[in-house]
Amino acid sequence: MKSTNGWLILRAALAVAAIPFILAMCAQAQTFTTLVTFNGENGGQAYYYGSGALMQGLDGNLYGSASGGGVSSDTGTVFKVAMGKLTTLYEFCAQSGCPDGQAPGATLVQTANGNVYGTTYIGGTGDYGTIFQITPSGQLTTVHFFNGPTDGGNTDAGMVLAANGNLYGTANTDGPTGYGTVYELTPAGQFTVLYSFCSLTNCTDGGNPNAALVQGTNGNFYGTTRAGGANGYGTVFEITAAGKLTTLYNFCSKTSCRDGSYALGTLIQGADGNFYGTTGAGGAHASGSVFKMTPAGKLATLYSFCPTKGCVDGAQPYSGLVQANDGNFYGTTAEGGTGTNCPNGTGYGCGTIFELTPAGVLTTLHSFDGTDGATPFGGLVQSTNGSFYGTTYLSGTYGDGTIFTLNTGLGAFVKPQPALGKVGATIVILGNNLKGTTRVTFNGTPATFTVVSPTEIKAVVPAGAASGTITVTTATATLNSNPAFHVAP
Repeated sequence: MKSTNGWLILRAALAVAAIPFILAMCAQAQTFTTLVTFNGENGGQAYYYGSGALMQGLDGNLYGSASGGGVSSDTGTVFKVAMGKLTTLYEFCAQSGCPDGQAPGATLVQTANGNVYGTTYIGGTGDYGTIFQITPSGQLTTVHFFNGPTDGGNTDAGMVLAANGNLYGTANTDGPTGYGTVYELTPAGQFTVLYSFCSLTNCTDGGNPNAALVQGTNGNFYGTTRAGGANGYGTVFEITAAGKLTTLYNFCSKTSCRDGSYALGTLIQGADGNFYGTTGAGGAHASGSVFKMTPAGKLATLYSFCPTKGCVDGAQPYSGLVQANDGNFYGTTAEGGTGTNCPNGTGYGCGTIFELTPAGVLTTLHSFDGTDGATPFGGLVQSTNGSFYGTTYLSGTYGDGTIFTLNTGLGAFVKPQPALGKVGATIVILGNNLKGTTRVTFNGTPATFTVVSPTEIKAVVPAGAASGTITVTTATATLNSNPAFHVAP
């Protein structure tokens, strides 16, 4: 059986070897609070490059997974954070041989019935990882065992809940052609491989997808690979629910990879319909970039990190972005910034939190200094209360990382799940203080709805509705949705 800590160290070492370290200077801090310090027993090393963000649950609490830690075996946990207090829901490797998996770390996803789904990197019957389902009370069921050559393995990514109610995801390695897969999982547990990477000569279709998928407003799925493609440095792809894959962009198409390489973060589709993402390497200064890509595959670099000596702005943005309800993009870098008390001991900075406007103007909001965490591999999530939440992989009091929140003064909003659906479909709307809701509209069209709890509404997409903002009217506030909801054909 593979050692969890050994695999984590190896994965981190490979990334460090592949990406150059950058010097760090000063960064501006905002209202920042450390909520939880991992101590090993309550989890640790909340680790995943591309999509290890926390998830806001139907109950308004935050849920996540840590690749290490736990009282018994140090093989990872699933946890809940409520009112700043962490509760461990499950410790992996509960049985001999770890058939339940080990080393989780990707973002969790919750379906309308309240069950939460996630993945583990290794463990399971073949030690290629698993897909699990867990209830909010902590009862875990293994839904699928990856077996490597047939369906893929070592998945780093979480899954996306699609408008049809199925879950879609990627496996990083193996599969029929050896370089990872795209798969579908139904609520009944039926697993289907939709695509196996490196199916084309010289892997021009890409290989080794680290990031989760995102469903576009056209119903298709979009993602990235960190390897393969025409230039060998990864791709952006589109894939249909039937498994037809189209390569939209090949990274490193410009001299010295000025367009970026090593894309590990999950894409998002912005309010303007374009896709936004990050690269962990490449860019104008070889320290990573933020890019915008049209649905047709035309890519433009919005920002290249480390333009001046010291990397005040950060370096190596391994995680994806979130577009907040102010229209700007927010994310993290794993290195750079002003921190000097960093576990790498080399003065390269502990990482940053940044804000980027759609025009490409970047502001460093927080620079980690080790005492509050270091190396935020995972991305951010914006809660419907307006604040941002995230995790760090290292440092804090015990060296095992932290959970933090950043308040930039943004107001409350509501969030549709999923953000795409047909007329007549029932969707979940997340929020806060929803108990007194009197009206729900889809771009102005009234909808029938049920207030399930102060943090959850179920609404039916009304006939005649057009794509646009969902508005929820309560006794005390009018809340608009982020993102907007799109009515599927």
